[in-house]
Order: sequence, then structure tokens, then C-alpha cells
Amino acid sequence: MGKSSFSFRRSVSRRRTKKTTAPPPRRSPPQPPYAAGITASPDGAANNGLVAGAGAGAMTKVKKKTGSARLWMRFDRSGRSELVEWEKNAIIHHAAIPARDLRILGPVFSHSSNILAREKAMVVNLEFIKAIVTAEEVLLLDPLRQEVLPFVEQLRQQLPGKSQPKLLGAVEDQEGELLGSNGRQWLPMPETVEGLQAELPFEFQVLEIALEAVCTYLDSSVADLERGAYPVLDELARNVSTKNLEHVRSLKSNLTRLLARVQKVRDEIEHLLDDNEDMAQLYLTRKWLLNQQIEEAQLGATTSNNLPNSARSVRRLGSTRSESLATSHYGEDNDVEDLEMLLDAYFMQLDGTRNKILSVREYIDDTEDYVNIQLDNHRNELIQLQLTLTIASFAIAIDTLVAGTFGMNIPCKLYNIDGIFWPFVWISSAACVLLFLLILAYARWKKLLGS
Repeated sequence: MGKSSFSFRRSVSRRRTKKTTAPPPRRSPPQPPYAAGITASPDGAANNGLVAGAGAGAMTKVKKKTGSARLWMRFDRSGRSELVEWEKNAIIHHAAIPARDLRILGPVFSHSSNILAREKAMVVNLEFIKAIVTAEEVLLLDPLRQEVLPFVEQLRQQLPGKSQPKLLGAVEDQEGELLGSNGRQWLPMPETVEGLQAELPFEFQVLEIALEAVCTYLDSSVADLERGAYPVLDELARNVSTKNLEHVRSLKSNLTRLLARVQKVRDEIEHLLDDNEDMAQLYLTRKWLLNQQIEEAQLGATTSNNLPNSARSVRRLGSTRSESLATSHYGEDNDVEDLEMLLDAYFMQLDGTRNKILSVREYIDDTEDYVNIQLDNHRNELIQLQLTLTIASFAIAIDTLVAGTFGMNIPCKLYNIDGIFWPFVWISSAACVLLFLLILAYARWKKLLGS
């Protein structure tokens, strides 16, 4: 019996091992960008339908969910978007980020704030916005959440409308146009250089929209907190009750949590502003252009012997002008002025939001001090009343002592005097009242009682 049982367990163990070690089913080769999902036009007509009816089959063609896949939205610099479900390894391979960055975007660090620079991507974890930004696209996690939908709408409305660098592939030498190499790279035309100099790189445009969405959300939360805080605090100042105290306690808890969230975002921006090297690493477009130039230089070195001298000179001229134009547009490697100005603006906004929360906290503290003063005043009045009653009890106790002495049937000549009872009672009572007034006056003289 034991042997058959043992052999059964062995067979089950083999089956389970075989099941777990079986090769995964063959997947179809990866499709080109925006071929598997719904492609949204830059004008936002299809995008609004995607947000409004995310479950509709005509608007969302989401890949089949396998394993621990999560919902992402791809959004490129031209305004096209799609919903996809990718596993962890697919995201790591596609965005070229370490696995620990996905843990930062996970639910464990949902209330943390991080802006991390990687070699080819920027990991943004700000409140409800969890995204991986590259020089060409954005990967947004959980885009159908209620808080994330305004951010998606801002991406669709602002990015396609902004000027995008033009893709140069052929050599053009007419009317002072830019001479480019045979390699394809994102470079602006000379007539649009001045306008593009005011534009930020793609990754900073996304970062600006994310910071704007987060700051707007925090500002609205602070405004709601202020609208609900002041009436509750005023009601507590008028009437100190258990119900009002419970409302104030809940208010302070919400305020503490909101202050911590604002402080985390503010500290992360402050950390970036204090480190120029970290800010320089966030220039993904600059690094992408530099890599393109290096690849073109290597390609040009291998094919230089097969090209005529005239074509080689034209390409050299175009490469030189392209490099100078890219340098003038995106700045030097250590130039972080654009990002510093961007972060500084939102740092000041978050600092103002933080000051609003601190002002509400100060109002709460002032209200608590006022309530404590009221309670102390009532406590002092009770102490004064207790002292007055103690003095009165002492005076009455003296009169009771006299009455008790005469009630002990001790032989006394006063018993033989007619009509002595009432005068003696009135005299002893008057003496007790006089004693009470004297002690009361002494207490007032010592400022033990209020005037």
C-alpha cells in the first residue's frame, strides 16, 4: 500500500515538472509599431472615443493577456497611440530598463515619487502617473484609471499640436536648406530652427505634461481640503463637542497624508535640481542624436572609399552643419538650463501648494489653541466655584459645630435663661457668614478667585 502510494506521488511529481518545464507556445513575431493596437490620429477624434469607450471592440484592440501582463498605452511623438498588454520581460526588452524600475512602478511603491534617468529611457513615477519615456515614445501604465485619463487627454491634445523635428534622409542643397547625410535622423530645418529652439525635447514635453497633471491634481485636492476645513474648524470653535472633535481628527489625518504626497514630489524635484549630472542624464534626445552621429560616422568611415570625392565633401558639409544645428538646438552635454527652468517652475508651484497645506495646518493649530484656552477657562471657573463652595462649607461647619455642642445635653447655665435660643442662633449664624466673607475676601486678595 505504501509502495503504490509512493509511486503515485512520483508520477504526479514528474507530471508537474513536465508541465512547468514545457516550452511556452510559439508566439507570432512582433508586429510593427501601432499595427496590433488601435492607432489614434493626431487630431484626437479617435482618441476621445478610446477614452470614453475603452471596452468597445471597434476602438480598442488589446492584445491577449498572458500571465502577469499589464495594460500599457504606447504614445509616440506624432500623436499615435495604442493599448497593449505586455509582460515584464517584454517591457524590459522594449524600453531597455532594469527590472527594478518595474518594481518602482508597481503597487508597492504606488505612493512614492521618482524621476529616474536611464541610458535610453526615463522612468516617471509621480502619484498616479507611472510611465516610461524614451526619445520617441511614452509607455503609460494603467491608462484607463480615472486619475490618469486627464493626463492621457493632455498628451493627445498638446504633443501632436507642437512642432516636431523633421526627418531628413536625402541631401538637399537648394535655397540654403540643411545638408544631411544618408542616415535618417531627427533634425530641424533651418527655417524652423528659431521656432524649435523654444520647444523642449519630446521627453521634457511629456515630463512637463505629467508635472502639470500632478500639480493640478494636488492643487484641486488642497482646494477641496480648504473648503471642507474652515467650516469644520469654525464649528469646533463655537461648540466643542465629540462630533466636532471627530471631524477635526479626520481632517488632520487627510491633511497629513496630502502634505506627505506633496512633499514627496517636491523633494524629488529638489533632488534633481541639486544634481546637474542627473538632469543631464535626462536629455534622452540629446543622447539619441549623439548615438546617431556616432553610427553615421562609423558608417561613413566604412563606405568612404567607394564614394566620389564630391559626394563625400557634400556629406561632410551636411554632417558638420547637422551637428552644429543639433548642438545649437539641444545644447551642450552639461547644459541643463531648459530642464532646470522647467523643474524650477513646478517646484515653485508645489512649494505654493505645500504652503497652502501648512496654512491650513496653522489654522487648525490656532483653533486647537483657542479651544484649549476655552477649556482652560472653563476649568478655572470650575476650580473657583469649587473653592467658593469649600469656603461656604467651612463656614457652615463652624455653625454646625456650635449646634452640635449644645445638643449633647451638657449642663449649661444658658439652658435656664428664657428667650436666649433665637438670639444665640442668629448671632452664631451671623458669625459664620462673616467668617465666610472674610475668607472669600482673602481669596480674592490673593487672586485665587476672579474679580
